[in-house]
Parts: sequence; C-alpha cells; structure tokens
Amino acid sequence: MKIILASHNEGKIREFKESIKNISIDLIPQSDFHIQDIEETGLTFVENAIQKARHAANVTGLPAIADDSGLSVPALFFQPGIHSARYAGPNATSQDNIKKLLTALKNTPDEDRQAHFHCVIVYLNHANDPMPLICEGHWAGMIAVNEQGYDGFGYDPIFYIPSENKTAAELSLARKNQISHRAIALHSLIQQLPEKLMR
Repeated sequence: MKIILASHNEGKIREFKESIKNISIDLIPQSDFHIQDIEETGLTFVENAIQKARHAANVTGLPAIADDSGLSVPALFFQPGIHSARYAGPNATSQDNIKKLLTALKNTPDEDRQAHFHCVIVYLNHANDPMPLICEGHWAGMIAVNEQGYDGFGYDPIFYIPSENKTAAELSLARKNQISHRAIALHSLIQQLPEKLMR
C-alpha cells in the first residue's frame, strides 16, 4: 500500500521509514511527487499536521501521513512551540534556531531549563477524510548549556535526556526510535492504522 509522507525533512523521513519497516506500507516522501511545502497557518500542532496531510493527499490522490512537532520550553513561555522550525526567522537553519534558544536561556539556572518535545502524527485515507487518525507523543528533557552529539536533527544537540545521560544527538537511531516523542506517536499510529485502513 502506498502512502505519502508529507515531509521534505530527511531526518524525519529516515525515522519514519525505520519505524515502519516491518509493516507492508510503501511510504513515499512527498518530494518524489515534487510537492512543495505549504504555509503552516494553524495555531496548534494538530491543525498544522492535518493541513500538511490534506495537501499531500489532495495533490496525489493517495492516503497521506504528516507530522508536526516542536519544542516547548516553560522558562520561555513555552516557546518556540509550533514555530520551532522557524524560531530564528522564516529561513532559519537548525544552527540559527539553536543559537537563538541558547542565547535566550543564557542566564537560566539548570533547574529551570526543562523542555518537552511534542509530536502529532496525522493519517488521512483521502483528502476529504472527515475522521483523521491523530496520534500524539511527548518527550521530557532539559536544554543543555552547550551542543553535544552529531546525530539527529533540529534541536537534538541541545535536548538532554537525564535518564540517558545524553542529548538526543548522542543517541543511536535505534534508541531514539524507542523513546522519542515521534517514536511514541508512531507506535500509536502503527497500533491504530490497521483499523483505520479498513474504514
């Protein structure tokens, strides 16, 4: 079964494909269809994920999966939130975003550097599917003072997980795919998808 993955992010694509490798699904990145990203105008992760999945399904006529995820830091009034990918500006790189976040937390004591990654994954049978499958995942951690590790993407080098004594960028992909916010949401999707496909 062919399903479009509404993402151009190579890191996300790799994590998705690794997580569903034992399922009989051909997950095709939207770039294979030359689908451009749409402007994310939602006010929540759920709204943005639905927008992306609906756009991909509409263009291709195929079922679609999309995720929207981001980092929330209570000390920064839960920023960057839904703006995580463009925290430092519309064309910001991951390094730009990390630099801005570390600067914003420069004088913040360790005990106030808590953070959470949030992920919402949406599956649509078709563009007009009135009952999208919505799965969520959350991952608690801290913002490190300095970058550590070279794997992962986005804020991974500064997202420190105390139970692992590592940042997300220091984890193996296999371990990350067991405990991350996206892994939790994907596990929920894998459990619920068979029933959804029968509707």
